[in-house]
Amino acid sequence: MDITELKGPVLRPGDERYDNERTGFQALAAHRPDVVAGVVDADDVRLAVAYAVAEDLPVAVQATGHGLPVPAEGGLLISTHRMTGVRVDPDTATARIEAGVRWSAVIEEAARHGLAPLSGSAPSVGAVSYSLGGGVGLLARRHGYAADQVRAVEVVTADAELRRVTPESDPGLFWALVGGRGNFGVVTALEVGLVPVESLYGGALFFDADRVDGVLPAWREWTDTVPEEMTSSVALIPFPDAPQVPEALRGRRVAHVRIAYAGPAEEGEPLVTRLRALGPTLKDTVRVMPYTESGSIHDDPAGPVAFYATHTLLEDLPPDAAGALEEAAAGHVVEVRHLGGALSRPGPAANAVGNRDAAFHAGLLSRLAPGADPAPVRPVHERVRAALAPWSTGGRALTFLYGEHANPDEVRRAYAPDVYRRLAALKAVWDPANVFRLNHNIPPAS
Repeated sequence: MDITELKGPVLRPGDERYDNERTGFQALAAHRPDVVAGVVDADDVRLAVAYAVAEDLPVAVQATGHGLPVPAEGGLLISTHRMTGVRVDPDTATARIEAGVRWSAVIEEAARHGLAPLSGSAPSVGAVSYSLGGGVGLLARRHGYAADQVRAVEVVTADAELRRVTPESDPGLFWALVGGRGNFGVVTALEVGLVPVESLYGGALFFDADRVDGVLPAWREWTDTVPEEMTSSVALIPFPDAPQVPEALRGRRVAHVRIAYAGPAEEGEPLVTRLRALGPTLKDTVRVMPYTESGSIHDDPAGPVAFYATHTLLEDLPPDAAGALEEAAAGHVVEVRHLGGALSRPGPAANAVGNRDAAFHAGLLSRLAPGADPAPVRPVHERVRAALAPWSTGGRALTFLYGEHANPDEVRRAYAPDVYRRLAALKAVWDPANVFRLNHNIPPAS
């Protein structure tokens, strides 16, 4: 099998473009493969997979590198960022998105037809990998996981065959692909449903966390009173005293409350007014906005960024839990997302996305220098997880497992035991040699 027949570039260590091709958003670590296949279409993917099997190379796949699981040391990296086709069908309210597409491209194209995808907080994230892992987006409590809108999957399996998989054509493989992420093949395109959303009532409230007490527990109490149309989160962020930080936030520990209300503004505004009553804000950007501006709500960095992150799924966030979280995580970025609503219910087609019983997602993020050793911040993350243990569901969210935390034990906790056993059994059918293992790996059942 001749890998040089690819239409896209084939790169090896020492080649001029090798480093640029193997790195992505996560700057703490990066893949170091023996070979990079810069694929441009599904035929390139078929050839790359056939080459990997023939040469007995494990396969990693990367579009943007936001959710980097296991950095590849050796093997073959299939880089999909050149596969950028987006086609919207307004009659069926669906979009076909290729493997390297970012949410920003889908948002723009869908908006031309008064539609929106179930995209996440950062428009720069790859849409396919995000959707296959679940995807808790800005409309999540109203419309569910991004995975729940997947209608069809185009995938190259370990036999180097391109297949179009739907709930009708192969319900077992479809179920495993949507939620099992990259374990069953290289997905070259998805067909996803879109929702009739042109605008939302959204934005952010910024409070000085050292002057306005109790923002996190007050927000938690507020979440009991809001309808499913309201998706929100709170981040506690210690901003540096640096010129690139907006002056209003510079050198402050800020409580950043993110609001996305998928309903009429006149219904959402009274809900937000109750939060504004917590105290004076440093900034208030909540307004009616076109969905094309929805990335401004979280205002996530475009990257690259080096970070070490962990998370815990919670059945509740009582005041004791909120206090323990704030105390244990002082000096680091804390984010708590409100789950429930449509996230707690199965989607239209069965998929493997797990842990729908969680009410909140609590994450901790530490910014580090590129390539730094995360050892100094590990104890903080361990303390936070220990402090939250009394309220933990015991589960994990696949799209928030990065680096060393994307290990087999943690991946197993992303699913109920019976779901994991079924995934392992299907892995033994579709990838018995575990070719696709440089990922959130589910080893094949023996």
